[in-house]
Amino acid sequence: MTRKINETFLKAAKGEKTDYVPVWYMRQAGRSQPEYREIKEKYSLFEITHQPELCAYVTRLPVEQYNVDAAILYKDIMTPLPAIGVEVEIKGGVGPVIDKPIRSLADVEKLGEIHPEEDVPYVLDTIKLLTQEQLNVPLIGFSGAPFTLASYMIEGGPSKNYNKTKAFMYAEPKAWFALMDKLGDMIITYVKSQIKAGAKAIQIFDSWVGALNVEDYRYFIKPVMNRIFTSLKEENVPLIMFGVGASHLALEWNELPLDVVGLDWRLPIRQAREMGIQKTVQGNLDPAILLAPWEVIEERAKAILDQGMAQDGYIFNLGHGVFPSVNPDTLKRLTSFIHDYSATKVSR
Repeated sequence: MTRKINETFLKAAKGEKTDYVPVWYMRQAGRSQPEYREIKEKYSLFEITHQPELCAYVTRLPVEQYNVDAAILYKDIMTPLPAIGVEVEIKGGVGPVIDKPIRSLADVEKLGEIHPEEDVPYVLDTIKLLTQEQLNVPLIGFSGAPFTLASYMIEGGPSKNYNKTKAFMYAEPKAWFALMDKLGDMIITYVKSQIKAGAKAIQIFDSWVGALNVEDYRYFIKPVMNRIFTSLKEENVPLIMFGVGASHLALEWNELPLDVVGLDWRLPIRQAREMGIQKTVQGNLDPAILLAPWEVIEERAKAILDQGMAQDGYIFNLGHGVFPSVNPDTLKRLTSFIHDYSATKVSR
């Protein structure tokens, strides 16, 4: 039997009026939590995600510790890639490493399809465990977006400038669009399986797409994003888009059939509204501010809340993920402040 959940986050995502501003934090699961660090001394990320009970515990921890209004599934954006034939190793201090990068149309054509129930059953089991037995807030499922996944597959790992990815995009457009189609199909299937298992919202992370200009985004990326969101829209759950350093693409996202535009700290919410973004907005405290004195954090959070609350449809979050050096007590205190401050504003 599915538990009764606090739907404040879901209401805000749909643009509805809420009693207070809901909040969750990217990378809230793990990173700075001592309980998580203790687990990571024994298990790798791969091992944690393959054990539903343990993975559910890590996912649940920030909800219990910080009182946030949504949980986000603890896993990596690389999780579905082995299912389509891409071998990934997560190396400490480096990140995802792929020994056989994509170099040609033939490489793209070798990629297979994902069958979530067979390929990633542990992900679906974790979702079911959380949504049926453990959480009293919505669970956000997620996937990497085609450009960001492709960047790892072509670069062979993390990159600072994405030169190989962009060179492949410009020089091999046929292979590029074939890769976008393959990844689009994988993402749709993968995300729909998460929703079927119980995820109540989905965030698509196009973490590195800010490396592209608007013209290239419209031509090389937007068609597949439109196809992904159009297909996912059928599932009737809120859909969130997020990228880093991608403020110049915010209006492009606003035109896609999604519900929430995630902003990093570079674009003020007021400015986003003035530009014409009328969808729900999520964001956007610079995570570095969490390392400042409390007075600074409160002042910055208050300014962001005032901008976000100027109209319905606002979710508080960071402009990127929680740093490992952030004190968990700071996040707990910030959550409480956001709830209390926004509730008094709403009640006026």
